[in-house]
Amino acid sequence: MTTAQATSVLARVEGRVGHLTLNRPSAINALDATMLTAVGEALAAWEHDPAVSAVLLDGAGDRGLCAGADVRALRRAVLDGEAARALEFLRQEYRLDARIAEYPKPVLAVMDGITMGGGVGLSAHASLRVVTERSRVAMPETRIGFVPDVGGSHLLARAPGLTGIHLGVTAAVAGPGDAIYTGLADHVVPAESLPALTARVLQDGDPAGAVRALAVAPPAGELVDHRAWIDECYDAPTALAVVRRLAAHPHPAARRTAEVIRSLSPTAVEVALATLTRARGRGLREALQQELGSGTGLAARADFTEGIRAQLVDKDRRPRWDPPTLEQVDPAVVAAVLDTAVPPLFPAPEPPGTA
Repeated sequence: MTTAQATSVLARVEGRVGHLTLNRPSAINALDATMLTAVGEALAAWEHDPAVSAVLLDGAGDRGLCAGADVRALRRAVLDGEAARALEFLRQEYRLDARIAEYPKPVLAVMDGITMGGGVGLSAHASLRVVTERSRVAMPETRIGFVPDVGGSHLLARAPGLTGIHLGVTAAVAGPGDAIYTGLADHVVPAESLPALTARVLQDGDPAGAVRALAVAPPAGELVDHRAWIDECYDAPTALAVVRRLAAHPHPAARRTAEVIRSLSPTAVEVALATLTRARGRGLREALQQELGSGTGLAARADFTEGIRAQLVDKDRRPRWDPPTLEQVDPAVVAAVLDTAVPPLFPAPEPPGTA
């Protein structure tokens, strides 16, 4: 067995399996640049290693796989006038997400407990995704004045009907049933069976077989029963129009959702709806490029640092959004954020026939 030196990510080869463990349990394994580098280096080393047949990704501790990126550090970079450093982190993160999605060997991600934001980026693009009864999966970016990213717009845009757009706009948390229904996960394995799952994977080098042996029927989610009003209300060109439809709908859950959306960053909500809509029918790399542009535009606005302050720094849960209501959001500002010019994340494909 070989072990990487980075203590925040444990990377080792056990049998024929490359085993990656995010190892910041006190922070629910929140991602920093060092962790992204360590994961990327391990994947690069194993990609062409014939001794490694599959990859297992899990998280240390019992609270979750990963709570997302360390956005407090990103906020500090922006406030210190080092926004370029924060944006370079996002570029590194998005490229890693694409690498996992395109990895030539099976990648099993164990999405136990809290799996949000950047944690979704590392896990939900894997070829095999497992949740447990403890899983809480979400893209919570609109709560901090940001846009669903890490390829989240690509994933959510492919969910049944408009349920993915609902999750992305509202920052709602999906339990195991809804995670599977919306395509964010594949199978449920009871939390008590995770040690057995890991042991089988490491012993046999066959993630799919191990999952088949231990998976159980997923529990019922909530979104199936709410699909009708979600599809009806979210089929609108702006978040303001969505909220007005929700508020006027006879279903109580729709009216509650209108109140939730009005508590979020109005600008981010409008940008999120447009970004998720644009992602429909696009590939992952295109979605990541759009997210980087939208995210860059939003990170330059006050709602980003204010949202993180309210949720994660002062934790007063009382953000002062600018502007404070959806009615006051300038469509020109939304358009400018969506069209923020950023360098390409990925090299352009070579023309056919190029040697």
